[in-house]
Amino acid sequence: MIEFFSQHFAWMLEPTVLARQTLAGVSNGMLLFLISAGLSLIFGVQRILNFAHGVLFMLGAFVAVSFSSQWGEGGGMFALVLLAATVVLAVVGGLIEWGLLRRIYNAPHEFQLLITFALVFIMGDVVKLIWGNEDRSMTAPQALSGAAQTLGITFPNYRLFLIFSGVVVALALWVLLHKTRWGIFIRAATNDRAMLGALGVNTRWLYTSVFALGSALSGLGGALAAPVVSVGPGLHVQIIIDAFVVVVIGGMGSVMGALVASLLVGVINAYGVLAFPGWSVVMTFVCMAVVLIVRPWGLFGSPE
Repeated sequence: MIEFFSQHFAWMLEPTVLARQTLAGVSNGMLLFLISAGLSLIFGVQRILNFAHGVLFMLGAFVAVSFSSQWGEGGGMFALVLLAATVVLAVVGGLIEWGLLRRIYNAPHEFQLLITFALVFIMGDVVKLIWGNEDRSMTAPQALSGAAQTLGITFPNYRLFLIFSGVVVALALWVLLHKTRWGIFIRAATNDRAMLGALGVNTRWLYTSVFALGSALSGLGGALAAPVVSVGPGLHVQIIIDAFVVVVIGGMGSVMGALVASLLVGVINAYGVLAFPGWSVVMTFVCMAVVLIVRPWGLFGSPE
């Protein structure tokens, strides 16, 4: 027993290791939150499991890399790159909903899944046609490079920026959903879409705006991830799996659930790499299975 503990959990006695892994897990979780929040919103309002959400994340990363190579990598330009990627993906998402998804809301769920799954292949090939098969990279601005002394450890400044960005987006979403008329409509549509339409709300454009918002969040996540990941045609594969796990754990349609579940998954992955390197990927799904056994509708979801 002592040998097992020393092999897998000796790092728990080192405060610097705990602090470093916690910050790493939180930064990864905040990045995951940006894509899972949009995915959860889209499902909550439109009841569509959007398999193409990961491709939108990848597209946001490629757009950011392209704009960065054209505009430069200064601090001000980096902010414009993030804004441009967010806006471009909002437009792309709005066009997808308006041109395709709007026509299949009354179709069986299996048909909806096939449509969004087909979008994965179509948009993946479009990315290859535009940017090719080579992996690309993007450099963080000078102001966010290097490392800072935090909690007695040295931690990359850009990772701290990811945590700050996730907090800002979470607060902005809370204000949007709870303090604006549009947000009230979104929350009402999550609970009862038919009643919202009966009250005279233009649900068609509400759906379009929600899908555009979810796509914009995914694009922002891709742009923020570009300096810390290898931007290539397969970038969307793992991120969409993790995003669906987050949505299931947090509860379908719950932004707060997406935030809590993202942080939970990020921290579990960070500590799992240390404790059980060969089983770290499995631990996330074990966590999801436990949550589904205790609360089948997720931590912050509600039974339907």
